[in-house]
Amino acid sequence: MKVNQKKLEPGKVRLEAVATVDEVSNVLQAAHVAFAQSMGLQPQQGKTVAEVAEEHMGIKNLDSIVEASAIEALVPLALDKKNIVPLFPPKAEPKSPFKRGRQFSFDVEVTLKPAYELSSYDPVEVTVQPYRFNEAVVDAQIEEMSKRYTSFVADDPRPVEKGDSCLIAMKCFEKGEELKGLSTEGRTYTAGKGYMPEGFDEAILGMQPGETKQFTFEGPGIDDDFNEITQVIDCTLTVKEIQKEAVPTIDDEWIAKNMPMYKDLAALRADIGRNLERQDREQYDTYCMQAVASELGRRFQGKIADEAYEAMRDNLVQNLRVNLQQQGKDWEEFVQENGGEQQFGMMLMLQTREMLVQGFALDAVFRHEKLTLTDDDINAACHVMNPQANPKQIRQQFEQSGRGFALRESAERMKANRWALEHAIVKHPEEAPAAAPEAPAAEEAAE
Repeated sequence: MKVNQKKLEPGKVRLEAVATVDEVSNVLQAAHVAFAQSMGLQPQQGKTVAEVAEEHMGIKNLDSIVEASAIEALVPLALDKKNIVPLFPPKAEPKSPFKRGRQFSFDVEVTLKPAYELSSYDPVEVTVQPYRFNEAVVDAQIEEMSKRYTSFVADDPRPVEKGDSCLIAMKCFEKGEELKGLSTEGRTYTAGKGYMPEGFDEAILGMQPGETKQFTFEGPGIDDDFNEITQVIDCTLTVKEIQKEAVPTIDDEWIAKNMPMYKDLAALRADIGRNLERQDREQYDTYCMQAVASELGRRFQGKIADEAYEAMRDNLVQNLRVNLQQQGKDWEEFVQENGGEQQFGMMLMLQTREMLVQGFALDAVFRHEKLTLTDDDINAACHVMNPQANPKQIRQQFEQSGRGFALRESAERMKANRWALEHAIVKHPEEAPAAAPEAPAAEEAAE
């Protein structure tokens, strides 16, 4: 991408950019994938996303549908080319048609992030709870582990009741053809849990261990044309035994049999404890760093542009909507649960300002203390963003998408926050003083 930079009024620049044919193709492809994910379109071998979208949604030109988001993805590439950090995300101004196989020209007017200052750079003073690792979480994890190894063993014989688990053998046929996926020589089944159609449960309830029954039940199916149909299934079923859950006791003997990589239970506990304490320490450090950032925010000086508030608020709302959607929660209901539109809006505004102010305060510390970034600092920021992913891959994703400047900003703020914590005056709540002795009653004092 070719980018020319021109100064405008103080604090603003204009970028004149020309995206290459490959860059246009790359952002269109990424926009196609994002569209498919948002619409729940499943990839099909040998077909492009555009072909799948046309087949299932009747979209003739997917490029035109995703054009706006594809153009938006080019803006960070232009910013990163000039190592510019905007105060808020700028919009592209197209200067040529946006088409696959062609270069694309656009301008971007950027409001630069100001160099805000703090009223003081002296060490901050914070009061935080002292760190304590609760060994009970190790016991809880071992208990969860034992549940994952739960097995089913024979229970006292009795007729099958709703909620009972039982070992069954069965053969199922549809129009004389055996259904291999349903047939089994031995499988644990829990009656009345909805794992099979109601007709199946109605037939199995009341059966005795050792009893065999032939019956027919109906179930949902899909024909060759992917139409929903009702299947009629003939079944011969034998209840072999009533079963109950057996949760193992995690002890040295169980460890030797199931986890020979550990010497004994004590070694397993020690390993679990180390991992949990490391995670717990990271959370505690985040808690302390947040306390420090909050105090630094109180020293912030300057005026933040309305556009920065709006961009941050919109980003918060977008992320929140995505999280609620993943949890299957309704946005309107969530707003009402949090006090209604007015109260929720006020809470969102306060959160937006807090995040902006703390970020700018950390920028000021990084600049004032003349801190510098290393690869380890950037990798640490990547780890915080996604602890489960390879930091190098996260970094590569940021840089390839032109968001290297955003990654560097996050790493700088994180380093400034940690530096401020290392130099902070950290106090812990004092223990409650012993109760003072009660004053003697007037009659006693007179005596």
